[in-house]
Amino acid sequence: MEGGQSRAVAPSYLGWSIFNTLCCCLPLGIAAIICSCKAQNANALGESATAVEASRTAKILNVVGLVCGIILIIIIIALKVTHEQ
Repeated sequence: MEGGQSRAVAPSYLGWSIFNTLCCCLPLGIAAIICSCKAQNANALGESATAVEASRTAKILNVVGLVCGIILIIIIIALKVTHEQ
């Protein structure tokens, strides 16, 4: 780093994105993976503004995907329980 300054690295949330793709919500998970990779690439190139924006988008997509996945699991469990009675 020049001048002893260190730049902040935006989190990529790639692991969370992969988890969401496999376990929760495929379409939102894929979009989150794309944003996560964009954040990683921008961090590597030193483009902080792009990295922060892509990181924020990946986080939002992951939260929405996780919520959708949890709601879907609750609905499936409720349907299974009501069909067994």
